[in-house]
Amino acid sequence: MHSTLCGLRPPTRPIRKTTVALAVAAVMQAPLAVHAESILLPRIDIIAGGENAIEQQPGSVSIVGPSQIEQIQPLSTEDALRTVPGVHIKGEEESGIVANIGIRGLSAADYKSLILEDGVPVAPGLFVGNGRYYNPRIQRMSEIEVLKGAAALRYGPNTIGGVVNYKTKDPIDGFAISGRVGSHQYRETNVEAGTKTPSGDAKVGLFYTRAESDGFQNKGFDMEDLMLKGGMQLGDKQWLGAKFTYHKNDANISYRGLFLGEYKAGAKYNPAPDDYFLTERKSFDLNHLWEINSDVSLSTLVYWSEMNRDYWRFAVNNAASQAAGRWVYTDNVAGNNRSFERVGLDSRLTVNHQTFGIGNQAEIGIRIMDEEMVDQQINATRANPRSGTISTDRVDSAVSYALFVQNRFDVTDRLSITPGLRIENYEQKRRDRQNSANDGKSSNTEYLPGVGATYRLSAEAQLYGSVYKAFSPPLNSQSIVTGVDQQLDAERSNNIEVGVRGRSGNARYEVTAFQMDFDNQITPAISGGLTNANAGSTMHRGMEAAFGYGWANGISLDANMTWIPTADYREDRGGGILRGNRLPYSPEWLANVTLAYTKGPLRTALIGRYVDEQYGDGDNSEPITGSGNAIWKGKLDSYYTVDLTASYDVSKQFRVFGAIKNLTDERYIASLRQGIYAGPERFFELGARYAF
Repeated sequence: MHSTLCGLRPPTRPIRKTTVALAVAAVMQAPLAVHAESILLPRIDIIAGGENAIEQQPGSVSIVGPSQIEQIQPLSTEDALRTVPGVHIKGEEESGIVANIGIRGLSAADYKSLILEDGVPVAPGLFVGNGRYYNPRIQRMSEIEVLKGAAALRYGPNTIGGVVNYKTKDPIDGFAISGRVGSHQYRETNVEAGTKTPSGDAKVGLFYTRAESDGFQNKGFDMEDLMLKGGMQLGDKQWLGAKFTYHKNDANISYRGLFLGEYKAGAKYNPAPDDYFLTERKSFDLNHLWEINSDVSLSTLVYWSEMNRDYWRFAVNNAASQAAGRWVYTDNVAGNNRSFERVGLDSRLTVNHQTFGIGNQAEIGIRIMDEEMVDQQINATRANPRSGTISTDRVDSAVSYALFVQNRFDVTDRLSITPGLRIENYEQKRRDRQNSANDGKSSNTEYLPGVGATYRLSAEAQLYGSVYKAFSPPLNSQSIVTGVDQQLDAERSNNIEVGVRGRSGNARYEVTAFQMDFDNQITPAISGGLTNANAGSTMHRGMEAAFGYGWANGISLDANMTWIPTADYREDRGGGILRGNRLPYSPEWLANVTLAYTKGPLRTALIGRYVDEQYGDGDNSEPITGSGNAIWKGKLDSYYTVDLTASYDVSKQFRVFGAIKNLTDERYIASLRQGIYAGPERFFELGARYAF
């Protein structure tokens, strides 16, 4: 929490912090068992077990592994996700401070896909709101899993597009330091250190990143990220793991972008030089795995997080801004500041059994989660830009309970069928600390069935498919308006997908066709005296294809394509949104191509990405227009970027690497908000890593 804001926030709940501290102490001080040669720290993976686990998923699977992350040399998790079929990133700034992830034609400006880190939700609020405000740092990630299809029922909410799981690195045994420098005074330092007991039954380590930059368009940031992670074996059949993270980032970014004339003139300055987006987050996860016997295991995860997001924005003079063709600011400052706290429990029982005389695997799970958001607006001035009077002060909270059960029936050695059901119950409350007349609550229960199947065509090819229902809950601000329960159901999507995956010699492939019938969406009410209603729907149809081939001479080709011909509104919404209009930030075509070469210690890659034209608003207006604080509208042209990366292992301990991002210096419009966000220009990086 920033000291300049003392007194503006309510005290956090000390009991929860004390519990976390005691849990950390217990992990570090518990007696260590012997007998184990090595330990894998327990966690909830959405795909665990390599190729065999992928074959068991009745849906599309993408994994960005360590070698791909090294090849891409990403600055953010969003950089790495761009290579995944079906994923579109709405660009705002190059370091990916906020999340803008769209999957399968869902607008990248919304939050309809679930983002996890080691199985734990990372969005500040799933039910209370504001899923975009935090993006985990790529520097401490070893792998990214992306899962679509009925298997996503095991997680929730917001699984309409699918589930993304960032998997953090395990501690190393030793010490390593790495760093890189780049354009715009980019400077990054990473430290990894770890140790384990002589018997290998316990290990602990830390990962620390410090990065700062003046930023493209002078959108600078100063970030530090710490992860402490460790675990131990408890006897022969139980394991315990713990992880603590701390993240802080002061970013000179804003919702305001360039005016059209400025963009066309090639402007490279920050259009909001005095706006700041300040985040601070702490989290703690405790994992326990108990292999009860060879057929039964129980995984239990307890998690806690606390986050502050302070957004200080200067007001503008709209008339003067329009006349000047750039933003003209006043001396008034608004602090749109929010703090979040979440506590959750996720427990999963897996049972292998022989019901009906065939192989079965059942999974039964529960999740209990309590989250709270304190939402304050502070009126300040240029003379005192980080303090002032509170004009809005409310507390949104939600308690949710989920139960899911699924069973995979291995009907034959080729065919497996997996039916499942998820039930989510949630209660949302709003408390206005300035006007109790705005207090209210709302509750709902969702039943989400699904069934998936896999069929082995041959030793190297497999069919898969699924039909399932997914949902996204209304946020507190939608379900409770001026104290009135809007009687909203969740937004729901009936999803269908079918695909084939496999390999032939040195070639590997996956092709998936999908449809998402997304209905019950929240729109302005037209009757009944309510503000909001479940009255909107969209249709999404498309195809994803991925292909890879490796030659014996060290050259490899990886390519994927996403085609979404249909991502349309199915009714008039008002405000120019008509039936048949395309959703914003939903390109029809996306493509990624990587041509790589490896020979001995040298690895190089040429990475190309294509993004088709897209709209900045659902009214599908063509010219880019806008003024003031309203969301700007218009059609964004298609664009492509090319990155060149390389690394060289000087020795087993020492590696150097470098990259040129946006090699052709393509200038393009990445997105619109209150103005134009330009895509980052050509960017140079050079780095090294040494392991002791």
